[in-house]
Parts: sequence; structure tokens; C-alpha cells
Amino acid sequence: MPLIFSVVVVAGMVYALVDLIMRDESQVKHLPKFGWILLVVLLPLIGTILWFVLGREYAPRGAGLGGFTPAGRSPEPCVAPPAVPRDTRSTEEQLADLDREIEFYEQRAELERRRRELDGGAAPGG
Repeated sequence: MPLIFSVVVVAGMVYALVDLIMRDESQVKHLPKFGWILLVVLLPLIGTILWFVLGREYAPRGAGLGGFTPAGRSPEPCVAPPAVPRDTRSTEEQLADLDREIEFYEQRAELERRRRELDGGAAPGG
């Protein structure tokens, strides 16, 4: 029985050290990585337990591979927004188009104004 316990402790310590070394510094909490390495090596059982309980930053639930997602669905893939087509015309061409558009709407407004004047002046008894 003591042999099995020793093997489990050593395997846990090795797994904790590999996990600790492979992690980015931003995923380690409460101590620097070197401090956690010393703790796990000098106190194998307690250091390993403390690493997995306190020192390791876990991903949010449902994130990553194999995470639980509601209703058994797979997580939605991250899709980039569609690219906005670039206008390849020169600035002068764009300004000319805008000037033509403004002129078009001004003419349309003038025609509407004249139409209202004609309709209003031709009404009997007015």
C-alpha cells in the first residue's frame, strides 16, 4: 500500500510540474512559477494539491475542447465579420459623384415644389 501511495504522489508531482512549466506566467496565480516549482518539488503531496487548487488558472466552463455546452450543442465557431469592400475610386471621383447626387436631389425637390404650386394654384375656389 505505501508503494502505491508513493507512485501516486510522484505521478501527481510530475504531472503538476509539467503542467506548471507549460503554462504561461499569466495563467499562474498567487506565486511566481519558480515559487510553485519549489513548493511542488520540496513538498510533493501538499505542493501538488495546492497547485491544482490555488495556483492554476482554469478556463471558463464551456470553453475549450470537451467542455460542457448547454443542450449538448457544440460551441459556436468564432467567425470574423464580413470585410467591407474598399472604394477604389479617387477622392475627386467620389466628390464628383456626391456633387451629382446632391444636384439630383435638389432638382427633385425643385420639381416637387413646382408641382405643389401648380396643384395649389389650379384648385377652384382657392
